[in-house]
Amino acid sequence: MGWGGMGGAPMGGGGTPGQAVGGLPFGGIPWELQKGVDQLLAEEPERGEPGVTFSQQKSAADGRRLTLWHLLTEYPGMLWLAGLLIVIISVVMQAGPKLTEFAINDGMSPHHEHLWIVAAAAAVYLLSVGITWFAQNAQMKVTGRLAAWVMNDLRVKIFTHLQRLSLDYFTEEKAGVIMSRMTSDIENLQQLLQDGLSQFAIQGLTMIVITVLLFTTNVRLALITVVLIVPALTIATLWFRKASERGYDRVRDGIANVLADLSESLHGIRIVTAHNRQRHNVLHHRNVVGDYRDANNYTAQINAFYGPGTQFLGVIGQAVLLAIGGYMVVHHQLSIGALVAFFLYLNRFFQPIQLLVQQYNTYQQGQASVLKLRALLSSEPTVVEAPDATELALIDGEIVFDHVSFGYDPSTPVIEDVDLRIAPGETIAFVGPTGAGKSTLAKLVTRFYDPTAGAVRIDGHDLRDVTLSSLRRQLGVVPQEPFLFAGTIRDNISFARPNSSQEEIEEAVRTVGLGELIEGLPNGLDTVVHERGQSLSSGERQLIALARAFLAHPRVLVLDEATSNLDLQSETKIEAALDALLEARTAVLIAHRLSTARRADRIVVVDEGHIAEVGSHDELVARGGRYAEMYATWVSQSHSIV
Repeated sequence: MGWGGMGGAPMGGGGTPGQAVGGLPFGGIPWELQKGVDQLLAEEPERGEPGVTFSQQKSAADGRRLTLWHLLTEYPGMLWLAGLLIVIISVVMQAGPKLTEFAINDGMSPHHEHLWIVAAAAAVYLLSVGITWFAQNAQMKVTGRLAAWVMNDLRVKIFTHLQRLSLDYFTEEKAGVIMSRMTSDIENLQQLLQDGLSQFAIQGLTMIVITVLLFTTNVRLALITVVLIVPALTIATLWFRKASERGYDRVRDGIANVLADLSESLHGIRIVTAHNRQRHNVLHHRNVVGDYRDANNYTAQINAFYGPGTQFLGVIGQAVLLAIGGYMVVHHQLSIGALVAFFLYLNRFFQPIQLLVQQYNTYQQGQASVLKLRALLSSEPTVVEAPDATELALIDGEIVFDHVSFGYDPSTPVIEDVDLRIAPGETIAFVGPTGAGKSTLAKLVTRFYDPTAGAVRIDGHDLRDVTLSSLRRQLGVVPQEPFLFAGTIRDNISFARPNSSQEEIEEAVRTVGLGELIEGLPNGLDTVVHERGQSLSSGERQLIALARAFLAHPRVLVLDEATSNLDLQSETKIEAALDALLEARTAVLIAHRLSTARRADRIVVVDEGHIAEVGSHDELVARGGRYAEMYATWVSQSHSIV
């Protein structure tokens, strides 16, 4: 088994044991621990590949099948073994009262004083205790392993499904809510599968076994128990079930809102600090946490009423049955041993009820989590791959918008009836006011969204007719805010092609002008960037994003306002990198700065969802239309800054 870091490189930089490598997340294994580490790795079992198939087709989602039973039946052998052990536990652990009855009636009565009978009953009792202990130990191991396997598969399945979902899902859903599905909901479900369901089965089966034994001990007392206690317990349990379902739904929603608010506050901490909003955020978070507290208080009140209530019913029932049983013993209708055994079983009859209450709480939490996860897995991506989609061959790069319309909300179109052809190798710049639809057109080219009318074609192929993987292998995207992942600069540059050689990475670095930055870092390409690349400037992050795009060798490149947040010096570097990156590629530029737009072969002016003008910079300026106005404003502002 290999132990590797990102990109397949050995963790610790591949140095000798105990040799730390500065700047990397793992600094090497101390020499005195190397032997133990080698032994652990040698004993580590093979994990194999997860049984999840990634697909962009609509039928891949299978949320309706996510039930507790479906999860457990994924491993039928382990399930049958756990069930057998549960039956053994439930039956064998009830031998004690019967053995006590036998010892009292046949070994301690005045007419039958046989110490060997008492000793034999005690020996069998000890044997039943030993069997119960062994079965409980094995059952906990089996259910624990079963829960670990099931949760491992479920985590992979949910993560795979999240990778399938389209961008609109992540735009509409809070990040904290999604995180709660992978954290608290999974943990609740794991607790239920590991301990809750097995205890639920043990206590339920125990009640059935005890009920049978009560009737075999004395039918009259057993009938009184059933008539006097069971109906009241049934009514209380049905009420508790309905009330607890509402309560735990509130608890699940509450913790999701807490995590969502926390995630948003942490991601926006610099804005919060800059605008002195800490006190307001604390007050808002107190309200969110307060709602979660109220939900927990509601469930606590339900439990406080149901638990002591069932105990009270049990005590009342035992008092009545003691009076009736004592009367039967006095009148020689019942033996003392049978009365003792009956009450021992009666105490055990109420104990599972209390334990079932506790396990039912766990069950409700787990069931609420199942419903949340089922809703997640049932959500379908809006951009799906057609069942008969074909592989897109190597493209020349012709892009055609064929009377395309689109709106994030179907009732409010963002672009309408856009008709445009981009020739292979041509660089097109979309310009226009904010909200005009420029970025939307770029998202349609990358098929982050599908048009509501018309079609987007590359080399004559409707994007909806080709596989997403074959399409995106030939597209490169550089967003306005480049995202850097945890790891080294090397890992981030080679993100689209993890197996790139050192020479290919160095070529990308030279091409985009990143060499000066790399040379100035303590560990060069192996320097670890902080979370989201915050240790680097905007220009440096953008250069890394351009190097990533260059290394992917895309046939079509989409740059969404890649220079809008840069200073003039950084912009100069980025534009020099763009000259190399755009060579012999079809490119779509979303430009706020007209200095970037001027580099394009043609400029498309987008206004209120329509194409207002198309032409080169000189043609549009000479035409004196919308672009000429924008350019005149930009020139005047540039002169005023100077």
